[in-house]
Amino acid sequence: MTAEERKRLEWHCHEMRKDCLSMAKAAGSEGFHFGASLSIIELVAVLYLKVMHIGEEMFQQEERDRFILSKGHGVPAVYAVLERMGILTKEDLLSFKGEKTVLYGHPCKNTELGIEFSAGSLGQGLSYGVGKALALKWKKNKESKVYVVLGDGECDEGAVWEAALSAVKYNLDNLVVIVDRNHLQYDGNTEEVMPIELLELKWKAFGWDVSGIDGHNVEEIYVSLEKQHSRPRAIIADTVKGKGISFMENAAEWHYGIMTREQEEKAWKEVFESGD
Repeated sequence: MTAEERKRLEWHCHEMRKDCLSMAKAAGSEGFHFGASLSIIELVAVLYLKVMHIGEEMFQQEERDRFILSKGHGVPAVYAVLERMGILTKEDLLSFKGEKTVLYGHPCKNTELGIEFSAGSLGQGLSYGVGKALALKWKKNKESKVYVVLGDGECDEGAVWEAALSAVKYNLDNLVVIVDRNHLQYDGNTEEVMPIELLELKWKAFGWDVSGIDGHNVEEIYVSLEKQHSRPRAIIADTVKGKGISFMENAAEWHYGIMTREQEEKAWKEVFESGD
């Protein structure tokens, strides 16, 4: 990645944070999943804008890559990157959670927008991803990959580990999992709710090719995603929940919420200043 490409990606991430604030304002009293959306912005930006073979002309084609957001409450970050790609408009984003919208609080499968998976209950996306990756193998599609983003709290779910075992059994080297390791879930710190430390070692023990990265460093993300692997690959991305807005960072209470006018003004000020 060149310095210019890195700066361009970082600029897109900055704009995506602004778009998340716009969607939160549009949602109003319906509320917004701030923490999860802001923690995965760099991850989805690098995937959609730099790594995945995907785009409006590809959405109906077998050769496309597949993206599955298992932690579906972070979907505003995906809507924001789709706007960066020209697939959604600013007006579309402002319809978020509206009466006539297709941009819901959790992703609803819509192949015209490239949304591959409807998410709600946690722990389901990796099983779906394993099925997709296996189907691509059976069809002898050697080009397409399946990318699944999980939450670290989501790794409490037993179904995640059943799917992880299946991926190794079927040698799904076309499957990549990214764990958003922000150390918080809805009801508190992950280590207090259900300890999952040594997460990298857990995935390795299940037979996966594993790396740990800074989940907000676009260059690190890109290098890790481009790494060749002969087994299913797991990337443990260390992130900050609510990244980019000081009073939301590392604060479990901003998993989901509604900002006051004063908080909204502070958030906009911080996001704008971060782009200077």
